[in-house]
Amino acid sequence: MTILQTRRRFLASAASAAALGGLSTLLPALIPGAVRPAWAAAPLRLAVERRVLEVMGKPASVFGIRQPDGTSGLFLDPGQRFLVDLANRAGEDAVIHWHGMTPPYAQDGVADANRPLIRDGASQGYDFEPRPGTHWMHSHHGLQEQRLMAAPLIVRTVEDRREDAQEVTVLLHDFTFKDPAEVLAGLTGGGMSHGGGHGSGPRGHGSGHGSGHGGAMPMMDHSNMKGMGGMTMAAMDLNDVEYDAYLANDRTFDDPEVVRVERGGRVRLRLINGATSTAFHIELGALDGTVVAADGNPVQPVTGRRFGMVMGQRLDILVRLPDEGGAFPVLAQREGERQRTGIILATPGATVNKVAGLADGAAGPVDLSLERRLTALAPLAPRPTDAAFTIRLTGGMAPYVWTIDDRPFGEHRPLTVLKGQRVTVTMVNESPMAHPMHLHGQHFQVAALNGTALAGAVRDTVLVPMNGSATIAFDADNPGRWPLHCHNLLHMATGMMTELVCEQTI
Repeated sequence: MTILQTRRRFLASAASAAALGGLSTLLPALIPGAVRPAWAAAPLRLAVERRVLEVMGKPASVFGIRQPDGTSGLFLDPGQRFLVDLANRAGEDAVIHWHGMTPPYAQDGVADANRPLIRDGASQGYDFEPRPGTHWMHSHHGLQEQRLMAAPLIVRTVEDRREDAQEVTVLLHDFTFKDPAEVLAGLTGGGMSHGGGHGSGPRGHGSGHGSGHGGAMPMMDHSNMKGMGGMTMAAMDLNDVEYDAYLANDRTFDDPEVVRVERGGRVRLRLINGATSTAFHIELGALDGTVVAADGNPVQPVTGRRFGMVMGQRLDILVRLPDEGGAFPVLAQREGERQRTGIILATPGATVNKVAGLADGAAGPVDLSLERRLTALAPLAPRPTDAAFTIRLTGGMAPYVWTIDDRPFGEHRPLTVLKGQRVTVTMVNESPMAHPMHLHGQHFQVAALNGTALAGAVRDTVLVPMNGSATIAFDADNPGRWPLHCHNLLHMATGMMTELVCEQTI
């Protein structure tokens, strides 16, 4: 029996205790510098730190999550544990959520009554079995995520290694030079009466360090743009705010990333929508793409050239470059708008032309057209439902408060289940905006869209459209208190969050 095996059992016990309300007595052993024998595997080192990013010729003070060599995020090999020491050098308290992972409760990277923030200058150790696929990491405290406290988290499989394809990871962001707290105050009228649970609200540290380079974010005006069924996009309320820029791997089309690829070669695009408040249409132009995974989970192949992604979601798309080569932009256009970002795939000797940051026309809303086509390669086994819930997505623009069942987080009613139960949750959207709903601690299968049953993708984030619904199903196998929230940070910050409480069976 090794020390690591003993530690794993301890972490499992901690997660069980959490579900029974006893985690607080176990947490000190998880805080900085858990002792490891000298012969044990060395942990990977990550640091949350400040950096200066140039956007459209202006410097901006932002955050980063980097390895000692400057690599953003983590890329794990097949079979490699998530054995990480995370140092907080941000100048303020922080906590990092491992989005897509299903770790023990104590290691999820969310601060609450049982799990403290990582204080500035302190470190936190993590050790768990990672979930394969394309995932990401981001702050779950204050509005730090808006200031780019996020990075890729890629866990490769043996099959990935065997695949004859070049990997290209793209992390998308929306960016503002303004202080995110000022942006939110402009929406709420300067006051916040709710929200902030799990460190998510503007009252937390980290929401007040903008660069001061202008960049106003007024309310959007879509009055001249038509949406589905003749409805104006203003009525659909696609976007609350205007951003200064949209980034792909920290760059705009003023100075895009050009990735060198082989003529006739295959590329696996690992696309991550890390934007705070923006859904994107992925446009492949002249290339045909095949979606092979959603939120890190394999799906039956779906081909096309245009795919929608809402905040928090990931898509793995395989593309083949033509034998004659060339330069091929991979575009991400904001829904309802002309603004776009992206990267360029270019074969040796290809001429790389400038790509405009504005498309010729506005994109429509991201809808469920892709979601309806996705089918899990490893679906849930058929079995009866043990616990079924229906929740309503509520709230609106005036006042700017977003809620679940008309209750902001802090006044919420948790969904309580027992470990081992088959659970379904139907989310009915009664609000004037679509919401990307993300569940921590469990991955789920999309079981119905707008009341129509399907055996959809296994995911952790699903779009619930305005006037629509989505039903998710999962086997509750991870004890703890797991946030279920909208992944529009501004919506979560004003209250659109509840909890799934998975209790250990006795």
